[in-house]
Amino acid sequence: MERIETDILVVGGGIAGLTASCAFASAGLSALCVDPAPPVTDSAAPGADLRSTAFLQPARATLEAAGLWPRLAPHAAPLRTMRLVDAGGPAPVVRTRADFDAAELGDQPFGWNFPNWLLRREMEAHLAALPDARLERTGFARITPRLDHALVRLTDGRMVRARLVIGADGRDSALREAVGIPAHRHSYGQKALVFAVSHDAPHDDVSIEVHRTGGPFTLVPLPGAEGRHRSAVVWMEEGPEATRLQALPRPELEAEIDRRSCGVLGRLTLESGTALWPIIAQLARRMDGPRTALVAEAAHVVPPIGAQGLNLSLKDIQCLLDLVRAAREAGQDIGSAALLARYHAARWPDCAARLAGIDALNRAARFTTPGLRDLRRTGLSLLHATPPLRRLAMRAGLGLR
Repeated sequence: MERIETDILVVGGGIAGLTASCAFASAGLSALCVDPAPPVTDSAAPGADLRSTAFLQPARATLEAAGLWPRLAPHAAPLRTMRLVDAGGPAPVVRTRADFDAAELGDQPFGWNFPNWLLRREMEAHLAALPDARLERTGFARITPRLDHALVRLTDGRMVRARLVIGADGRDSALREAVGIPAHRHSYGQKALVFAVSHDAPHDDVSIEVHRTGGPFTLVPLPGAEGRHRSAVVWMEEGPEATRLQALPRPELEAEIDRRSCGVLGRLTLESGTALWPIIAQLARRMDGPRTALVAEAAHVVPPIGAQGLNLSLKDIQCLLDLVRAAREAGQDIGSAALLARYHAARWPDCAARLAGIDALNRAARFTTPGLRDLRRTGLSLLHATPPLRRLAMRAGLGLR
């Protein structure tokens, strides 16, 4: 039976897992990433993730250090303005608009948006070119922690001997279950309908969140294609309503999309298939286990508001990488219980605080009664009209102090 020796084993080959694999390999450690999912070459490929991901300013340094940014930058749609729109009146029309401009904080945009399928394609290509990294199309079966390493059996029967195992295998993490770390999950009863649209008006690098009821309707800029203006959409609704919308014939769905967008970008035309994602909040009790560190959705899941999810994940990866690099330079064990406890202590409180904040925002976005909608509108107007509060909110959204 083949046994693979590696410094780092990453379980899960999504965006977080691929980023972690590239980051650790670029830091001089051998990294093996395992995921049974087939490669994705375009948005029409079976299993292609139709969502998009916005990397906020702080994430760029992690992507650059991993060698990923030069591959990704040509495909980026910058996010220079975050626009919050309240349409909570009797009719679906804009009542209040508040623009938060990145130029108030410096010369960089808030972040850069990418289609998820494209991120996976480019990250897999970069990983394949790294001498100390590899991606195997197989899965995790079980783990046996030892004093100075962990033995991991893969679903194809091979064994891996790793000094540190990183769980990046999603909200239903098999690795988290295998090492006995519980997670508290809260379901909101919502689903996110995700798709891409073209639109009459240019987005001008503005991400737009339209608040009415059921959850936000968010338009996030995508790079143009053949002269078309394009955006990714995340439409959060109560579960039964989201399911009803997805089942509509295309003309009827486009009419519903136009109505819910309140005309902020003119007429919207559906440019992709649709997918539904259940909205939950989840937090693992710990982010460390024997020879194991949890990152990304294996550790925390937040509703898709404010581009927080994957950016929290990259903070996990950067924190863990910094600790591992320091331990290696000091000649210490890169998977020791003490190191992993420091990782948990550094990341868990931040993740818990972010989850609480996003939970509050999501509850506010779901308001149905006119009085609560008016209160939400008043709060937005006050925040936007007070420069110190406005800048504080922008820095908090970016995770800056």
